Amino acid sequence: MVKKIFSGVQPTGNLHLGNYLGAIKNFVQLNNDNQNECLFCVVDLHAITVNQDPKNLKNNILETVATFIASGIDPKKSIIFNQSQVSSHSELAWILSCVARMGWLNRMTQFKEKAGKDKEKASIGLYSYPVLMAADILLYDATHVPVGDDQKQHLELCRDIAQKFNNDFNVTDFFKIPEPLIQKEFSRIMSLKDGLKKMSKSELSDLSRINLTDKEDQIFNKIKKAKTDTLPIPSSLEELKERPEAKNLINIYSSVSGLSLEKTIQEFSGKNFSQFKDGLSQILVDKIVPLSKEIKKLLNEKNYLDEILSNGCKKAAETASQKIKKIHKIIGF
Repeated sequence: MVKKIFSGVQPTGNLHLGNYLGAIKNFVQLNNDNQNECLFCVVDLHAITVNQDPKNLKNNILETVATFIASGIDPKKSIIFNQSQVSSHSELAWILSCVARMGWLNRMTQFKEKAGKDKEKASIGLYSYPVLMAADILLYDATHVPVGDDQKQHLELCRDIAQKFNNDFNVTDFFKIPEPLIQKEFSRIMSLKDGLKKMSKSELSDLSRINLTDKEDQIFNKIKKAKTDTLPIPSSLEELKERPEAKNLINIYSSVSGLSLEKTIQEFSGKNFSQFKDGLSQILVDKIVPLSKEIKKLLNEKNYLDEILSNGCKKAAETASQKIKKIHKIIGF
């Protein structure tokens, strides 16, 4: 059975190792599977839920596309496009916002985390973000959506909205109910300075993350300064439970090398972290430096990146407009 897969990445700029291991590496594997039809979207409408500099946003969109291509996503096999150029996303988001219930959105934990203590000053867009995400997915009859732990709740909301629309308008199975695709052998990549915080561009210290544009000396320096503890590497996963920084570095090694966490621990058990960090730095350099060079090369070929987006938008718009026409008929427009 062919899987139709939709996923998106916000063009926040300066993508880091967490973005690569948490999403983009998985996109490449999905792209390479001939049983999949993939749409990879640069979700620029989602990005403006917080203030964006217009010049930076345009550059960040192209950087995201360059990262997709440099990582190995083939634009001839998968549709790569930016959300704002397919107007059906915004239209369906409004329609679905008339189906979704306030109580459902009030339960979304990510809004509470992102809005912080002063929710009154948060944008309506940030609050209704999950409805736009549902529109992104349902517009293309996606059967599967790659999700991390922080997006599971949003996909559940998408499923609820789809089912309610189908029931409200008595159109059984009009909107496909998407299934989550959860990466096996993957744990969230955390900050190099705090093993309890997610690796993020928003953290003030650049030493907290490995950027996909970092050079060799920067990678070695950041791993050398990464927070650990004084104990050697244990012989079992169980012993890492109360050692978040140690667990994070071992998890990064496992994710980049392709070894399971168990085999990674077996390989380094009993060694101190100074030895381990040398090995971790080298595999990161081997992975990130060639990727960084290719991203920079592609960013000098802006016409090529624009062409990929233009072609992808045309393909996406063709599918989306057909779905919107059917929705108009169902609603009575």
